Amino acid sequence: MKIAAIGDNCVDVYPKLDRYYCTGNSVDFAVHMKRLGAEVSLISTTGNDEYGRQMIAELNEEEIDITHLKVGEGETAISYMDLVDRERTYGDYIEGVMENVEFSKEDIEFAASHDLIHTAFWGNAHMHLPELKKKGAKICFDYATEVEDPLVEETVPYVDYAFFSFEDCNLKVKDFLKKIVEKGSLVAVATFGEGGSMAYDGKEYYQCGICPAAVVNTVGAGDSYMAGFMYGIMSGKEMPECQKLGAKIAAKVVGFFEPWEKGSEQDGN
Repeated sequence: MKIAAIGDNCVDVYPKLDRYYCTGNSVDFAVHMKRLGAEVSLISTTGNDEYGRQMIAELNEEEIDITHLKVGEGETAISYMDLVDRERTYGDYIEGVMENVEFSKEDIEFAASHDLIHTAFWGNAHMHLPELKKKGAKICFDYATEVEDPLVEETVPYVDYAFFSFEDCNLKVKDFLKKIVEKGSLVAVATFGEGGSMAYDGKEYYQCGICPAAVVNTVGAGDSYMAGFMYGIMSGKEMPECQKLGAKIAAKVVGFFEPWEKGSEQDGN
């Protein structure tokens, strides 16, 4: 199983707590996929500052292929964060070298050589989806809460597995997932935080709850859920099993401060 994550990388900085960690939707997805047992490549651009050097060191420690992780002249992207009742809250975002990130033809060819390509709303790779789809790779995309953004309509025909976040499950969500599949996706997934998840494959809706967890920080829960879900899909598991694997890994992640535990065992353990 060969997985490519193409898009963002950054550090989350908590000024009030004097803490930070390396992260980014593509980075978190890549780490959890690797820990599940996949071969994983990250395609992105980090800065040539201290944060960028730490990013490279941590990805090397996770044994992720970073041959297509470029080092740009400038700062690594930074999200300024706070923790309120164990829920992360977002402050200012400094794009740094991600502001002008571009993916070369060779980057796209490399991504297309994998079995699955993951990217996200802020990954700056959406314009390459038609080409990637044409080359035959499966694509999963994290739209987060941006359900009404024009980018959804633009990209869904090229996305096989589309992920969205909602506050709660209701009939509008079910209708929304149905429309996403009608527009081209194989499976549309909605996550609801403590409310679990729902997946729709064009025939049936699948509901799944969460796994019990002692919450420290909710950061990384969505990215880890997607990694577990997609590892299940790529392993040929049935939909409920994919949801349960995603929920299991997300429950583990919210139990510590960072989006993944340094030096931990594989996510599947």
